[in-house]
Amino acid sequence: MPDRSTDLFGDEARIDDILQRSHLWFIVGLSNNAERAAYRVAAVLAGIGKQIVPIHPSAPTVHGSTGYASVAEATEALGPPDVVDVFVRSDLAGAVADQAIAAGAGAVWFQLEVIDEDAARRVRAAGIDMVMDRCPAIELRR
Repeated sequence: MPDRSTDLFGDEARIDDILQRSHLWFIVGLSNNAERAAYRVAAVLAGIGKQIVPIHPSAPTVHGSTGYASVAEATEALGPPDVVDVFVRSDLAGAVADQAIAAGAGAVWFQLEVIDEDAARRVRAAGIDMVMDRCPAIELRR
């Protein structure tokens, strides 16, 4: 079990700040599969005015938003994201965190059960806000 006493998981104040100040959300792992959590969370975020950008190898258009195959490709087209929201397995999350750092993201958000403390430390060392093992749709209801 991870040590939640570290600031790698994000406290309520940091989460609230990210949710309030962010607009451009790159959602890694977002596809048109309505059964997936990423699809539902993206709908919630879009519903409150966030610009969602699907990041998926097949670059689908989801909820009317054009997709990109990578964080780098989306950053080139749209500029740095406010948040890179990660819906991939924990063993793949570190590479996405590194892409978010390279993209100049304002925050990295690892979804529920996505945990990579080493990657979270790299994100924090780069001066970027980090939230791990949390869901923005749940946090918005809080």
